[in-house]
Amino acid sequence: MLSLTDPAPVAPCPAPFNLARHVLAAAEARPDHVALQIVGPAGAERWSYGRLSAAVRGVATGLAARGLKPGDRVLLRLGNGVAFPLGFLGAVAGGFVPVPTAAGLTAGEVARLCEVIRPSLIVAGAGVALPEAPPCPVLPEGVLRGFEGLAEAGWAMGDPDRLGYIVLTSGTSGSPRAVAHAHRAVWARRMMRDGWLGLGPDDRLMHAGALNWTYTLGAGLFDPWVAGATAIILADGVSADQIPLLARRFDATILAAVPGIYRRILERNPKLSLPRLRHGLSAGEKLPPAIRQRWREATGTDLHEAMGLSECSTFLSSSPARPAPEGATGHAQPGRRIAVLGAGGAPVPRGEPGILAVHRSDPGLCLGIFEGETIRPVTGDWFQTGDMVVMAEDGAITSLGRADDMLNAGGFRVSPAEIEAAMAACPGVTASAAVELPVKDDVSVIALFYTGAAEEDALAAHAGAHLARYKQPRLYLRRAAIPVTANGKVNRRSLREEWKATR
Repeated sequence: MLSLTDPAPVAPCPAPFNLARHVLAAAEARPDHVALQIVGPAGAERWSYGRLSAAVRGVATGLAARGLKPGDRVLLRLGNGVAFPLGFLGAVAGGFVPVPTAAGLTAGEVARLCEVIRPSLIVAGAGVALPEAPPCPVLPEGVLRGFEGLAEAGWAMGDPDRLGYIVLTSGTSGSPRAVAHAHRAVWARRMMRDGWLGLGPDDRLMHAGALNWTYTLGAGLFDPWVAGATAIILADGVSADQIPLLARRFDATILAAVPGIYRRILERNPKLSLPRLRHGLSAGEKLPPAIRQRWREATGTDLHEAMGLSECSTFLSSSPARPAPEGATGHAQPGRRIAVLGAGGAPVPRGEPGILAVHRSDPGLCLGIFEGETIRPVTGDWFQTGDMVVMAEDGAITSLGRADDMLNAGGFRVSPAEIEAAMAACPGVTASAAVELPVKDDVSVIALFYTGAAEEDALAAHAGAHLARYKQPRLYLRRAAIPVTANGKVNRRSLREEWKATR
């Protein structure tokens, strides 16, 4: 059997359509229900659906009064406060195109993004970096907040395939790319509700990520709001150590984070009392099986992993209705047509590794890459994600890591995630990253950067007992911490560069 799914067609996105209207539709049915809480040790800021919808439409009015035209880009330079969803959805509601950015970008980085995005307006919070010579007007966050009380704009309805928003991703090259998404992208997220989230209108979903990240934007805001549930976001400055207390205090029923956050929580809390928590969600990088098992032991609940990318969000996952087999990521979400492709671009037999791909017919797939005033469209029948995976006979998919992160050991291709999962069970290892390092001309070896008290002899013995010889690290390098990206993913590139610089 081939590594391919052939699901029944999904319901098409209705037309005309507006992403913001769809996301905030619960304002009509339950206007007084809490839509958003931004929480920290000092308390919470609460927004009802009715208040949030009215404020979003007021922002749309204020942005239009600034002279914006349909399709104009609005660059968001905002932190984890209510101004972010107001600016994002206010722009979408008015027919403009929001472009969220990480608050920590430098002035030079923002200037380079502006050359690609060509924004008509920048909305900026206090203290965030801006280009020395902004290419367009800058609207302070305080002025944006003043738009909340303006007359409510009508929803800018239109073709669901038109450009709705742009997100920035490093992709596999490390150079930022502007991914253009249609309004219909939010409609496609309906396949995640049962296929991953297990989310209902009475849930309170707490997300530990930054709002500018697509994982947080989608699973942390859009999905709870479409379900009529409550989204809980961490205020700027909240640390991972504070999450358990806040989750308990604010009655979180679902927690979403990256594996690194769960690891940090478990390091300090071998047992957790979260009486209302039903399960956790994990995405952003591979979830080590050891972390999933430790979470089960600490909370009595499961972690459900999802795989996706900025170009299509998540499309395969574990879920409360269908938990992933041990060691696997999960199954294709209902309605998703995915495949595992070989070197020739055709699906490989089940059980053989290959590149994970999403069919171009997926309603959540991006329009393409935004370049100046044009969009370079997705071409071909399959969009290849760059993730190495293997599909079992029952359709369960196991991640082998990014194709560009794969290690070459004596001619064998080895997944760093496989090595890290094995070494995570070694006593005295608290975190690790497997990286291929050059030791001389044309010779490289697998190295394990790790944190913890384990000694090299113990590490080597553990690797010998749990990994084939060609998969075993040849170098063990203890570090005070494993570097991560802004989104919490292991930064293998940083470790490689550090190694080269100290040679």
